[in-house]
Amino acid sequence: MSELASTPHHRQISGGGFRAALFGLMDGLVTNVSLILGFAGANPGHNIIRLAGLAGLVAGAFSMGSGEYLSMRAQKELYGYEIDVERRSLQDDPDLEREELRDIFLGRGIDADLADRLSTDLMRDPDLALRTHTREELGIDPSATGSPWIAAFSSFLFFSVGAFIPLLPWIVISTGNVIWWSVGLAGASILFVGAAVGHFTRRGIIYSALRALIIMSLASAVTFGVGYLVGVQ
Repeated sequence: MSELASTPHHRQISGGGFRAALFGLMDGLVTNVSLILGFAGANPGHNIIRLAGLAGLVAGAFSMGSGEYLSMRAQKELYGYEIDVERRSLQDDPDLEREELRDIFLGRGIDADLADRLSTDLMRDPDLALRTHTREELGIDPSATGSPWIAAFSSFLFFSVGAFIPLLPWIVISTGNVIWWSVGLAGASILFVGAAVGHFTRRGIIYSALRALIIMSLASAVTFGVGYLVGVQ
C-alpha cells in the first residue's frame, strides 16, 4: 500500500448536518423514552401513553428542526457580517491588512523575511487573502459556514427516528407489559448510537456507549419516578 493511500483523510463535519443528525437522534431517544416512562409511571392507560409518545415525537421534531434552523441562520448571518467587514477592510486599507497578516505569521514563529513574502503574495489574490484573514483573525472559513436547511432537516428527521423507537411497542402491542419492550429498544438503540459516536470520535466504543446508556437511564428513572409520585390525579 502506498504512503498516500495509508494517510488518513479528515472528514468534512463543519457543515452542521452531522452534528444536527447525531444530536437529533440521541435527543429523540432520551427525550421520548423519558416522556413515555414519565406517563407510564402515572399509569394513565395504554392509549394515553401512546398519545403522549406521539405528541412528544411531533413536538420535539419540530422544536429541534426549527431551533437548529434559527440558530444556524443566526450564526451564518453573524459570520457573513464579520466576513463583509473583513472584505471591506481589505479593499479600503490593503497595506494595513498585509501588516496584520505579517504580524500573525511572525506570531506563529515564521521567519521575518518569509512572513513578509507570504503576506505580500497572499494579498495579491483577493479571495485567498479574505479566506486567510477570516481564518486567522476570526477562526472562520468563508466556504464552510454551514447550511441552516441541512441542519434543520437532519435534526427533524433524526429526532423523529430516535423518538419513534421507544414509541413503536406502544403502537404495535396493545396488551401486556409494553414498558419493558420500550425500555429494551431504547436501551439497545442508545448503546448502538453511543458506540457509533465512540467510533467516529475515536474516544472509545464501550465508554461512549455506556455513557449514553447511563445518561438515558438517569433521565428515564427520574421522569418515571415523578410520574409515579404524581399519578393520574
